[in-house]
Amino acid sequence: MNTLLHIRQLNKHFANGRHALRDINLDVARGEMVALIGASGSGKSTLLRHIAGLVAADGATQSLVEIDGRCVQQGGRIHRDIRQVRSQVGFVFQQFNLVARLPVLVNVLVGSLHRMPWWRSWMRIFNAQERALALDALARVGIADCHAQRASTLSGGQQQRAAIARTLVQGAKVVLADEPIASLDPESSRKVMEILARINREDGCTVVVSLHQVDIAMKYCPRVVALNQGQVVFDGPSSALTPELLHALYGVQAEELLRPAGPTGPVAAEGASVHVLPQPAVVSWATRPAKAA
Repeated sequence: MNTLLHIRQLNKHFANGRHALRDINLDVARGEMVALIGASGSGKSTLLRHIAGLVAADGATQSLVEIDGRCVQQGGRIHRDIRQVRSQVGFVFQQFNLVARLPVLVNVLVGSLHRMPWWRSWMRIFNAQERALALDALARVGIADCHAQRASTLSGGQQQRAAIARTLVQGAKVVLADEPIASLDPESSRKVMEILARINREDGCTVVVSLHQVDIAMKYCPRVVALNQGQVVFDGPSSALTPELLHALYGVQAEELLRPAGPTGPVAAEGASVHVLPQPAVVSWATRPAKAA
């Protein structure tokens, strides 16, 4: 396997004593599209933030996170060259992370700042080639006609597509999407997931997307990694995620994952408390599923 993302012995305790991540060992191949699923509070967002180097793991450990052979963090310390590594990591947040008062085009152009001299990035001076690249990215996600609007005027689905366009301009090798459809209606959710799948397929970009709905994961992601109380309890083909297996892994919390995607139904915060269940054995397949055509 041509590994792009490499994680070993990743643990995280928060100040309140909660063990958010438990001995995470995970490899993701270049060009894979992987769904990260789990009930509320399972550690999905925490794991993605550790992968991006936004949060450091427990200190005095043997933890390691690498992207494309470059260190993100090790032994509980963020690597000193993290900014260079992050330039290859696109992060799509649940709440979009756009500057509401700026035009959509400028929000998308932010993805190119890491390639600019500091003075141009500070003054937000973009040349014609950079603007053309941003317009092309907006066209790919279907909102080129919104380029001059303030970000605050877009719908939630349009804002999320603008956030994805920003990662295209960035030229990210890996896109980490943290619950990107949690606050969207079904049609907007479908468009966002299809865009992520198209980027994965056409650009060869590795995509790791955390999701609350198993039906969405099975439709778009050949491989699923399931977390329960910060521990990997399943790693294999999405086609193997039967309701019976989910109930074995999550107990009554399986109903939260089996609920069809839609605008109704609560979405709890990642840090929400959960009922402590007996930890099942990890389910894993040695052979990874092939990337979707």
